[in-house]
Amino acid sequence: MVGASEAGGESWRGRYYRLEEVQKHNNSQSTWIILHHRIYDVTKFLDEHPGGEEVLREQAGGDATENFEDVGHSTDARTLSETFIVGELHPDDREKLQKPTETLITTAQSNTSSWSNWVIPAVAAIIVALMYRSYMSE
Repeated sequence: MVGASEAGGESWRGRYYRLEEVQKHNNSQSTWIILHHRIYDVTKFLDEHPGGEEVLREQAGGDATENFEDVGHSTDARTLSETFIVGELHPDDREKLQKPTETLITTAQSNTSSWSNWVIPAVAAIIVALMYRSYMSE
C-alpha cells in the first residue's frame, strides 16, 4: 500500500495499491477486484453474491470493470459495492489496465451473393407451403 489518509466515511480515499499487490489477492481467503480503478475486497461477499462465488473468483486480482458493466448491475448493487472499497489503483498502474483500442473481432468474408440471402428462404417457404397444401387436401 502506498500512502494512507482517513477521510470520514470514505477512509479508502488516498489509499493506493500497486497492481502487483492486487494480483496477489486472488484466492478464497483474500479476493480483491478492480472496478473503475478502485480496489474492492469482496472476500466476505463471495457467499452472498447473487451470480455465485465463481463469478467473483474468476475476476480476482484483476480488472473486472468490463464484466461488471456488461452484467448491468442495479443501483442497489452499485451502492452495496461501495462498502467493499479498500483503496484505489496507483495512478502509475492504471495504464497497464487499458484495453486495446482496435476491434479484435473479425468477421468472415462472405463470397455468396446477396440474392442467395433471400432466394433460399423464399424457396424453402414455397416448399413448406406446397407441403402444407398437399397435407390439407388429403
